[in-house]
Amino acid sequence: MSNEKAGSGWFESVPPDELDAARDVIQNGSVDAPEDWPALAVDTGFAADEDDYYDTLHDATVHATREAVRERERADDQQLKYSIRAMDDAERTANELAERVAEWAGALFDEAGTGVDGARAVADRDPDTAPERRVVSLAERVTDLANEAAALRAFVERAAPAVAPNLSRMAGPVLAARLIALAGGLEDLAKKPSGTVQVLGAEEALFAHLAGRAPSPKHGIIYIHDYVRNTRPEDRGSAARALAGKLAIAARIDHYAGDLRPDLHEELDDRIAAIRARADS
Repeated sequence: MSNEKAGSGWFESVPPDELDAARDVIQNGSVDAPEDWPALAVDTGFAADEDDYYDTLHDATVHATREAVRERERADDQQLKYSIRAMDDAERTANELAERVAEWAGALFDEAGTGVDGARAVADRDPDTAPERRVVSLAERVTDLANEAAALRAFVERAAPAVAPNLSRMAGPVLAARLIALAGGLEDLAKKPSGTVQVLGAEEALFAHLAGRAPSPKHGIIYIHDYVRNTRPEDRGSAARALAGKLAIAARIDHYAGDLRPDLHEELDDRIAAIRARADS
């Protein structure tokens, strides 16, 4: 909004019907002091009257907001968030439907396996009756969902290291994507303290603790990390704190710098080794 001409408004050189030009000025411009913008807009011919000025300003600011949201949703970390959520939904639905296929197929065929593999076997059958055709069709849907979940997992494993190299190396691509999704994005994760990172995914347990109905959770989704899960129970709290602290730092480096920091991972390895060594002392 910087203007060299004294008394000119933010709308100088912005045609009233070009929202993208107005958006650029609104987002990137600046002025030294406030002015009577509605009066200036009318004087310069930008608007017919004050109401017209405010209508135009409203349209421009709404457009700027929508474009900013659209750009954020197209960001790589947001695509990673949607991918991991879709993967989880596809896996969960495939497993639930596979149970239904096993139950139904067991009543129709002499041999019917369980789980997704059992559904795949049913999908390969040649049905003879209407019920068999239906259960085979359902099994085919399970197979499609399982295949889609596998393709989404492969995408996450390729994309996560590019979006968050340190987080992906430290947590693994899938857990890194889950943390980003739970936080709402890489920037949101980078802004969270390590204590919050530690309990991401344990919100229900945390709320129960705050209400006085349960003890404080020691960890959330990071429990699936080898450094927490495979540490003896009495040391898991320490391991979870150490891991969460480094994950928080990794997220900040990934968001603000983006370069891989091997020393960070070595520090975590040493810290976990020291925690696990307590069992031998």
